[in-house]
Amino acid sequence: MKTWQKYAAEFFGTLVVVGIGTGTIIALGMSNLEADITTVALAFGFAWMAALYTFGRVSGGHFNPALTLAVFLDRRISATDMLGYWVAQFLGALGASAIFAWVLDRSAVATSYTYVAEPTVGGFSGFVAEAIFTMVLGAGFLVLSKSRAHTKYLGMGITLSALTFIGLRFTGASMNPARSFAPSIIGEDIPQFFSSTNQLWVFFVGPLLGAILGWVLYKFVVVGDTDLTDDFEEIRDSVS
Repeated sequence: MKTWQKYAAEFFGTLVVVGIGTGTIIALGMSNLEADITTVALAFGFAWMAALYTFGRVSGGHFNPALTLAVFLDRRISATDMLGYWVAQFLGALGASAIFAWVLDRSAVATSYTYVAEPTVGGFSGFVAEAIFTMVLGAGFLVLSKSRAHTKYLGMGITLSALTFIGLRFTGASMNPARSFAPSIIGEDIPQFFSSTNQLWVFFVGPLLGAILGWVLYKFVVVGDTDLTDDFEEIRDSVS
């Protein structure tokens, strides 16, 4: 598989996931309906499955910088590919939000923000929640992506939907920095990273930490490798 094909697959796959997922939230808002948990959770799960069945065999079907980090830590892709995937994913997410801004307007895109549901959930609590959600998603992805069964994509989509069911009312259940970044950039002027109303840092740092924890969980429980010293040395060598 050529390198540009993998990056293109990640771009279009992320565009599909973010486009369908956030588009559902936007459509509900235009209909004067509150973002229904079931509808949004199924939308993101089905969107990921659609993208996986279309592009998964090309790039691995990450469509999420946090999952790409987990895959890199497991040494399935190189550091160069990780950076390439990240660029493609953020561009794909921005493309999805830009389409809605063009067809509708930026205020419509703003309705698809992820947010910390204060005062019920504070910034630190939201960060912890995003880390835990992404840990489960990342560990599941690392396991399922090694399966040769086509039904593995169903498992991935169901996992994303289940986690969205739980987290939508707390943090928006992003688990994906690109998904949170794009509506924030397209829906308003450049947001303040630590803004009390946006708290975009939660949706970057939380999922990336969750990806690391998900990889550790996968190595410990699934692989049975409780000594990660050699893994960290190989990771260090791969980026040096």
